[in-house]
Amino acid sequence: MNMHRILVMPLAAFIGLLPHQARAAEPASTDTAAAARCTALAQAMAGHWPEASTRLLSATFNAAGPAPVPPGPPGMTPPPVELPAHCALVGTMRERSGVDGQRYAIRFHLRLPVAWNGRFFFSGGGGTNGELGDAIGRLTAAPPALAQGYAVLSQDSGHDNATNSDPARGGPTAFGFDPQARADYGGTSLQPVTLAARAAIRQFYGSDPRKSYFVGCSKGGQEGMMLAQRYPDLFDGIVAAAPGFSLPRAAIAEAWNTQAFASVVQAAGQPVTLANLRASFSMDDLALVGQAVRTACDGLDGTTDGLVAAVGQCTSDKVLPQLRASLCTGAKAEGCLSQPQIDALVRIHEGARDSKGRQIYPGFPWDAGWADMGWRIWMLGTPDGSVPPINVAMGLPALASVFMTPPALAGATPDALLAWAMQLDMDRAAAGIAAVAPPLTRSAWQDIGARSSDLDGFRTRGGKLIVPHGVSDPVFSVNDTLGWWQEVDARYRDGAKAFVRVFPVPGMGHCQGGPATDQYDAFGALVQWVEEGKRPDELMGTAGPMSGLNGIKRPICAAPAIARRTSETQDPAAVQIACTQP
Repeated sequence: MNMHRILVMPLAAFIGLLPHQARAAEPASTDTAAAARCTALAQAMAGHWPEASTRLLSATFNAAGPAPVPPGPPGMTPPPVELPAHCALVGTMRERSGVDGQRYAIRFHLRLPVAWNGRFFFSGGGGTNGELGDAIGRLTAAPPALAQGYAVLSQDSGHDNATNSDPARGGPTAFGFDPQARADYGGTSLQPVTLAARAAIRQFYGSDPRKSYFVGCSKGGQEGMMLAQRYPDLFDGIVAAAPGFSLPRAAIAEAWNTQAFASVVQAAGQPVTLANLRASFSMDDLALVGQAVRTACDGLDGTTDGLVAAVGQCTSDKVLPQLRASLCTGAKAEGCLSQPQIDALVRIHEGARDSKGRQIYPGFPWDAGWADMGWRIWMLGTPDGSVPPINVAMGLPALASVFMTPPALAGATPDALLAWAMQLDMDRAAAGIAAVAPPLTRSAWQDIGARSSDLDGFRTRGGKLIVPHGVSDPVFSVNDTLGWWQEVDARYRDGAKAFVRVFPVPGMGHCQGGPATDQYDAFGALVQWVEEGKRPDELMGTAGPMSGLNGIKRPICAAPAIARRTSETQDPAAVQIACTQP
């Protein structure tokens, strides 16, 4: 199950090609010539791949036409877009038999536009990966990277959900039983597919990319961090949005949060089932939570607009009195919150801890997005039960099979997974992500964790890194990202802003959505930073159509700055907001 949607940002405008790049593209100036060279690539590349195990499975020329529509819920699919004529490659490398008897390989997907802009774009994965990806480079509010002239790469990170999904070993997370598959998922697949793509680009166009970019969110954000930390020479610029760089610890927090909501069920004397879990908070209950947070904190930035823009200032001292104002005076009913409900929210806010009170993973900040349906689906599932909690359906099997050593089987159904979560001991889980046991000679934290402040190599080679993160993200806490940023800035003596920018997005959920200005151009800002030296101190965000914020525009500030009201007018249309230091 892959419930992740990648968020990347649009490129503001094309940047002119250098003369030698235009000359390199001339042999492919017509579809006919490009089609011939596309079909000849397999033979032309034989013996010339960086890794001898690499081979092309297909090389197909596609005339200009509409992009395929990705799967997604109604109303969430992107608008139709035209793709240019291009050569589409699907390749494989490192085919092998795993220790679990399964056949593994790293597959990659590369699209080479006839009208190339001289640049390379690697699109990150999501969830537990295992999907080849469409190599289109979809962007939130602009044409896909392919339509903008980029050569675009995607990959499956070393396992295939269609062939490696073993029901006897956790389904799509069965690859966690194989050491190399787990390492490839963690990041060792990134370098070989990048080098293979560059070799194909060189053969097709006659030159190397002038600039290379990586863009990903969630697991894709973890991949971006892995590239910056362990493979710093590969990319000039990286957008690592909502980075899952603490994935194993965040998975423990998913179980912790599930247990927190289950405590509401237990306090009512009911069995912990999926049905009772999703009923622990109604949408009206969550609306009360959102209103309490807004009442307590919306005005801290000087304006009441539905956004808690004073990131880091919305504390429990401010929120809890507002939550208690909605406390039921008798039995639980609609229109009020029970004490067990408030206690569960505080537990989620404070974050996962072991039996000695030591923090395993940071808690989640109070924010208006806690009332959003997207936040609810991660934590509790849909009210009608049509979608189970993602924390349970995807987070728990990943924790059991991929992040813990030795791997465990958490269950084959959401009900079984929930039962496993209720028995999970936080001390044992924390020890499991750091443990090794044959044949797994490296821990999951070593293979998958990418939360290092050491960016020396990336900084030295002039790389630029942009890290947007929703303050209402329900799976990867923005507090973890902000803590990492402080460590990075301390390492470089208050000089990290020269090559790293972190942008907390108030109200935004996981990669997008929520009551937020979630439409913004981080990728365009990255390209300008890399190619024109324009460091971004803010991103201009627009509230999307599902946000309930009527399309307002607000600056999204690079941490630690926050967006504050700077005018005294009473006219909402004339309110001026600017990024200021706290």
